[in-house]
Amino acid sequence: MSTREQILAKIRAALADVPSGERPEDVAVPRDYQRTRNGPGIVDLLIDRLEDYKAIVHTETPVADLLSRRDGRIVVPPGVPADWLTGIETVGDDPPLSAAELDALDGVVTGCAVAIAETGTIILDGSPDQGRRALTLVPDHHLCVVRRDQIVRTVPEALERLDPARPLTWISGPSATSDIELNRVEGVHGPRTLEVVIL
Repeated sequence: MSTREQILAKIRAALADVPSGERPEDVAVPRDYQRTRNGPGIVDLLIDRLEDYKAIVHTETPVADLLSRRDGRIVVPPGVPADWLTGIETVGDDPPLSAAELDALDGVVTGCAVAIAETGTIILDGSPDQGRRALTLVPDHHLCVVRRDQIVRTVPEALERLDPARPLTWISGPSATSDIELNRVEGVHGPRTLEVVIL
């Protein structure tokens, strides 16, 4: 039996209990697993997880104040609220900047779709206040604004808020990788610095 035939045989065996005429995607999948839990406050839990990932976290600090402390040019997606940027010079991404133009910028400021407290994960879905994926992957600094009503405790709660047809980017801390000797290098696959403000 060839490898292909082995794989197809396993698929047939896995689908053996699917009633004839039904497509696998039409079969009800039990989802009775735990969706949420009790525990410490979700804002404090999110802050703890983000800081553990080496993100810089602020609470209730005006975005413009944080941006005014940074030198350099900041890019913003078209839907970022104007009150976040009061008195700050920014670069717009409309029309979309090239990868080289993004690389020449010092940072980006975005909103988010949802934040998961237990995992310290921020999810972007390409909404107008988040922009396209390249905006948050190319500049070296990402300032992400998280509203308290966007914070959930668990992954299942986050999934219920997301549209799976949208381009989702899941961020757990600044970009980092390690070589075979476990030497950590930051900024290889995205921003070297993740700064989060919770409003």
